[in-house]
Amino acid sequence: MQFTPFTIAIPDSAIDDLKIRLEGTRWPAATTTDWSHGQPVPFIRELAEQWRTTYDWRKAEAELNAYPQFTTEIDGQTIHFLHVKSKEPGALPLILSHGWPSSVYEFIDVIGPLTDPRAHGLDPKLSFDLVIPSLPGYGFSAPLGAPGWDSTRIAKAWDALMKGLGYTRYGAQGGDSGGLVTKELGVLHPEGLVGIHLQQIFAFPQGKPDDMEGLTPFELEGFKNLDNYLRYNGYQVIQQKRPGTLGYGLVDSPAGQLAWNTELFFGFQGEGAQIVDRERFLTHASIYWFTATGGSAASHYFEDAQTGAGYREQHNATPTGVSVFPWDYRSVRKFSERANTIVYWREMPSGGHFAASDVPELFVEEMRQFFAKVK
Repeated sequence: MQFTPFTIAIPDSAIDDLKIRLEGTRWPAATTTDWSHGQPVPFIRELAEQWRTTYDWRKAEAELNAYPQFTTEIDGQTIHFLHVKSKEPGALPLILSHGWPSSVYEFIDVIGPLTDPRAHGLDPKLSFDLVIPSLPGYGFSAPLGAPGWDSTRIAKAWDALMKGLGYTRYGAQGGDSGGLVTKELGVLHPEGLVGIHLQQIFAFPQGKPDDMEGLTPFELEGFKNLDNYLRYNGYQVIQQKRPGTLGYGLVDSPAGQLAWNTELFFGFQGEGAQIVDRERFLTHASIYWFTATGGSAASHYFEDAQTGAGYREQHNATPTGVSVFPWDYRSVRKFSERANTIVYWREMPSGGHFAASDVPELFVEEMRQFFAKVK
């Protein structure tokens, strides 16, 4: 396996083009200013104006370029990844998988504490070598070379990547679509995989009389989150069925890409409008825009819908840890244990769907707690 050093270098002309397109946006009529019909026009206009006038892509670009990055080819697909090694001896290799509509930037705040715990006041006996890839068709792992890249195929590529880097023992972590990949990696149970950590396991009641017996108050309250998701998750349905048609709008209109990506980041009813870090969100949106990967990233949902990857209940023999964050889909341990080897479970006090960004200190603590257990 050949590894080519990679540096992000978006040309000035692409940044200028983005600003010109944003300035010339044709906005839909604002029939309502609340979230009842989707992301409201005043809110998206506000984000777009920030993107056009004050957001600094070069700052985010420099943050990412501060870490070693590479590209390689696996199964005919270009894969981009950060590879940050620890200074500590005996570091555990760990592959981190981002979700949608996120990117490798999701982990920017946890790289330091995980790879250099000594410098962050943590016990250096446990440290990590981090491998942080862009999922196929997302960001700098583009363009997609062929169809068929469901979560199982990506999981196989991740094992090949870790083995290609020379790692014989490693762990894996993921949330959202990255969690689906990580769960499939656990199902594959390749030699050397010591454990997987997930932010969600999508396991549901089966219609049995005792399904709801023994659930914790935290788990029972979580069904409100699930009901809200099922009511509003139009993005998932469309990406599972027609990502190709959707892609035309996403790669041609930055306002379209921006609005589409806000659905999961800011909430279906604007729950995160006042608390989500907008600069961070705009960095994710910029990566999708500059790489023209809105449509190809959506194809991941289509491929999983064809095979059931990530959602089907297949036996996962790999030691598995789950950290359930309250402002997210709340996994239920009883349901999750039907097919998974759960050795660690924690109901978290705070944090949401993108926990490494929402609550980086808690995320780091969970990585250290779980992988100390299975290492």
